[in-house]
Amino acid sequence: MTVRSHVSSPDFPDYRGTMEYFCLGCGQRYPIDQLHYTCPSCGDVFLLEDTGFESLKNVSGAAWRDLFDIRAATKSDPLRGIFRFYELMAPVVEPDDIVWLGEGNTPIVTSSPALSAQLGGQRMAFKNDGQNPSASFKDRGMACAFSFLRALMRKKEMKSLLAVCASTGDTSAAAALYAAYVGGGISSVVILPEGKVTPQQLAQPLGSGATVLEVPGVFDDCMKVVEHLADNYDVALLNSKNAWRILGQESYAFEVAQWYDWDLAGICVFVPIGNAGNITAIMSGFLKLCELGVIAKPPRIFGVQTHHADPVWRYYSQPEGSRVFAPVKVQPSVAQAAMIGDPVSFPRVRHFADKLEKAYGPGAFQVVQVTEQETIEGMLLANRHGHISCTQGGECLAGLKKARELGLIGADETAVLDATAHMLKFIGFQEMYFENSFPPEFGITPDPALANRPEPVITSAEKADLTPEAFTVKAAENIVARLGLARK
Repeated sequence: MTVRSHVSSPDFPDYRGTMEYFCLGCGQRYPIDQLHYTCPSCGDVFLLEDTGFESLKNVSGAAWRDLFDIRAATKSDPLRGIFRFYELMAPVVEPDDIVWLGEGNTPIVTSSPALSAQLGGQRMAFKNDGQNPSASFKDRGMACAFSFLRALMRKKEMKSLLAVCASTGDTSAAAALYAAYVGGGISSVVILPEGKVTPQQLAQPLGSGATVLEVPGVFDDCMKVVEHLADNYDVALLNSKNAWRILGQESYAFEVAQWYDWDLAGICVFVPIGNAGNITAIMSGFLKLCELGVIAKPPRIFGVQTHHADPVWRYYSQPEGSRVFAPVKVQPSVAQAAMIGDPVSFPRVRHFADKLEKAYGPGAFQVVQVTEQETIEGMLLANRHGHISCTQGGECLAGLKKARELGLIGADETAVLDATAHMLKFIGFQEMYFENSFPPEFGITPDPALANRPEPVITSAEKADLTPEAFTVKAAENIVARLGLARK
């Protein structure tokens, strides 16, 4: 491939790769002419590899940086979002296949000085992935997955396709949104754990016209159902077992690197683990940039888990060389998207964590555990200082505080916290905290100092006894008394 045509032209890239499914268990490879989720030979999970990736190394790291920076200003829809990094993700789809709904390019917002001071002057920032179209990071993966589904349907002349996913809320919202936009014979079904999805998140797939089915239990139960469907019926699975989704979510890493002008010295990235797809993608993305010389070194990666769903933390808390992974029975968590006891992408996490530590030494990848109390108060603390963090973002802030306590990160390092969704999706948990109405199984005791409730200014009965003019004066006088205002 040539540098000139890429760097000097805003046109869609001419590079096309050759993608293959690669099994992490037995090493078998499969073509992408059909959908695969688990290896037919051994049942393990897949990654997707571009067998032409080595040819990308013929372009210098500096040229790649110039190219991606130029594309950041494009007005071409196929290159405006995550496919700005086309050659590094899914370079088998054509421009007309690409779905762009405004996903990607989410800002990294430096924390307020007051919030930083509460953590001993810690340098920190939130990457607001809640500013994606369906208000969560899942749109990154869906944009890639649906772009490939478009390409596959076109090549195979398919008239219809049913897309299915299990979800705690964000996946279903993203899948339903993208299916509704793409249309063309694609319809979506989402399977949710009954009573364990917030009203805001439930409203999203319903509003997008998806068929919404509920299953008693937790996310892991729903995941087993959709895995059975994907193994035995002609459906497209859209959970993170779908390796195309992992590719799309790598864009998070590319954007972090670009935001810091491709210099990640002193950067630490905190990511909630959940089903482990996102942290997998982020590690993979940074490693790709290193291979191409786009960055010199990846940031240190911290995975965070609540003690109510912590199988990955338990695995890495064991002595190296004798670690055994075991699923856990989850307990209720305010970080609903992280309430997963048997993450399907754990083999991918182990794969990339091993690569990071082998190349960059101990501490390149770590996992910290936080409590439910720390998680919800992390969200409240962030948002009281001008952020829009979800509970998973609160989990990351709690993880940063825990890392500080354990001496794993210094104040001179910059912590980038993954706020995976918009806080409004989880507003019910804020309400439960303010009202002190958490069920006992959450193990949360609200701090009254953090509660914030509306206060009445004047009663309806008092208003009824006053003229409109007198009501205005009386209400204003009550507000003056409450706030201690001084007259001009």
